Amino acid sequence: MSDDDVSTVKGVEMTGDQVDRTLRELGHGTLSLSDGGESYGVPISFGYDGERVFLTLLRFGEESRKLSLLEQTETATLTAYETTSKFDWRSVIASGPLFDVAEEDVEHMEETMDDNAWFPTIFPPSEPITGSRRVELRVEHATGRKGEEYD
Repeated sequence: MSDDDVSTVKGVEMTGDQVDRTLRELGHGTLSLSDGGESYGVPISFGYDGERVFLTLLRFGEESRKLSLLEQTETATLTAYETTSKFDWRSVIASGPLFDVAEEDVEHMEETMDDNAWFPTIFPPSEPITGSRRVELRVEHATGRKGEEYD
């Protein structure tokens, strides 16, 4: 892509409703965690209920980098995007603190994830799942942009 192409790929800011719709429709993205000095991005499926992003974080084996960084991250960031061309794309960045899902919210989380999470077959058959943790990102700030051709 030339410098001229980059200057024409600008996009426009999304409305709050468009940001919400994008999070509900995509159901997958990259969760970024940090310990203040080291950052880590992990592909993730998620459900969104309009205020919270629900995630199930899986552990394979004895250790999990994402689960250890989860404890140290003050503000996590979720990036969700899709693109079909340089003018037909959309992306959303949502950030906020992470919390374990309260027991009384588990059923709501599961319903939300059933509604709009995307569950790829990413689990390697040679590595069994050894643990999981239900987490919610309480969205404090979310922004989005879309390409000129995106409706």
